[in-house]
Amino acid sequence: MKTTEVYLERIDRARNMARYYRLSVVKTLFGDWAVVREWGRVGRGGQSREEWCESFTDALTRLTDGVRDKKRRGYGQMNGQV
Repeated sequence: MKTTEVYLERIDRARNMARYYRLSVVKTLFGDWAVVREWGRVGRGGQSREEWCESFTDALTRLTDGVRDKKRRGYGQMNGQV
């Protein structure tokens, strides 16, 4: 089974940049699946968004796509695997 939570960071001290991005696959109260995206500055509270999915497989696909997109933008994976 693949990891259902991934934490990424992008740190550039020269630009005073310290960002994080977390993606999680969760089961909702109604038995559906969702991808929760959380982002912000490292060490501070951030924002979050929830995307409801058709199935667990669909949620994993969205998580994988999100990780790939963030890695292209310079984020590095801190834990979890996809």
